[in-house]
Amino acid sequence: MSEVAQLQLIALSIVGMGILILLFIKATFVRVTGFVFIVLGLFSLMSLAVPQMASLPPAEEKIDLASIKTPTDIAAIGQTVFFSKGQCALCHSIGPSESARCPDLKGIGAKLSKDFLYESLTDPQAFIYQDFRHGGAPKEYPATMPAINKDPIGLSKNEIMAVIAFLQQMSGEPISVSLKDLEIPGQAPSAPVKAAESALVADAQAN
Repeated sequence: MSEVAQLQLIALSIVGMGILILLFIKATFVRVTGFVFIVLGLFSLMSLAVPQMASLPPAEEKIDLASIKTPTDIAAIGQTVFFSKGQCALCHSIGPSESARCPDLKGIGAKLSKDFLYESLTDPQAFIYQDFRHGGAPKEYPATMPAINKDPIGLSKNEIMAVIAFLQQMSGEPISVSLKDLEIPGQAPSAPVKAAESALVADAQAN
């Protein structure tokens, strides 16, 4: 017996109990209790009659490697992931916004390397980058960045690389993500990149 069927049986039992109370009990308070049982039982039955929907993880964005001819094609897929399964736009803005719950991503593809971005998306707490070039203390944000390769978002490596390509494209930078960065079905996934510290050193040397 399914869980829904068990709950329906319990609701029917409650309704039946309420009916028996109304039929055989004369005490006013007890009869009111029986009426409440009937109402609650019927309400439960109506609620359980509504079709139940299973909560499933978002479907993976289908990336046909054969159809990808240029890095721009990868960025186009990344744009779709950014605004749909990735849920990035729920917290991040692309451009200044007072309502943003996380940092503005405008120009982020020009500030951080591909490897740095990958690590920031899959292990957000590995390295906290603070930009002190603006005036005053760094802005505090109400939301905490999750690891987007894990539940509940659960992006695949290919989806993450596509998002990085999109971030680079919207920053006006050459897209450094290529087909060789994507996983081919059937092949073992490559080891995760740890590049935050090296990227910081490179940034310091450039300045």
